[in-house]
Amino acid sequence: MASEECFNVLFLCSGNSARSIFAEAILNEEGRGRFRAWSAGSEPKGEVHPRALELLEKMSYPTAELRSKSWDEFAGGEAPEMDFVITVCDKAAREVCPVWPGQPMTAHWGVPDPVVVEGSATERHLAFVDAYRMLRNRIAVFVNLPIASLDRLSLKRRMDEIGLIGREDQAGGMKGDALTG
Repeated sequence: MASEECFNVLFLCSGNSARSIFAEAILNEEGRGRFRAWSAGSEPKGEVHPRALELLEKMSYPTAELRSKSWDEFAGGEAPEMDFVITVCDKAAREVCPVWPGQPMTAHWGVPDPVVVEGSATERHLAFVDAYRMLRNRIAVFVNLPIASLDRLSLKRRMDEIGLIGREDQAGGMKGDALTG
C-alpha cells in the first residue's frame, strides 16, 4: 500500500451520479484521517442525481464538493495514487478500466442502481435508501479492517467478502428517520 497513514480509495460506477457518490461521501466521513475517497464513472452523467444529494444532505454529509466526473481524471500522472479501486456497479466491473498507477487493490461491491428504479415516489426514494444503506454497511466493515496486519492475499479476500454484505437482505440495518422519511 502506498501509505500507512491515509489510504486513497476510488469508487467507480458507470454514471457516477448516485452509488459511487454515496460511497465517496460515506468513506470520507467514516474514514476521516485514515482514508481519502473519490468517485468517478466510465460514462459520467455530468451531475449528481438530486435524490442522492438530498439523501446525503439529510444524513448530514458534506455535498458541496461532490461532482460527477470521468475516471480518466484518476488515470493520469497528476492523479493521486490509489491504494484501493472499488467498482459499485456491475457495468463498470465488466468494462476495461484504465491502468491505475501503483497497482491498487481492486474489489467489486455491486449495488443495484437506484437511478433506474421506476414506480411511485416512495419506491424511488427507497431504492436510494437501500443503495445508501448497503454501501454504508460495507464501508463500516472496510474502515475497521486491520489493513496493516493483513497480507495482500488476505486483504483481497476480505475486500471481496465485503462486496457480498447485504446481497441477501438489501433492506437490513440502518436506523434513522431521515432514511425512510
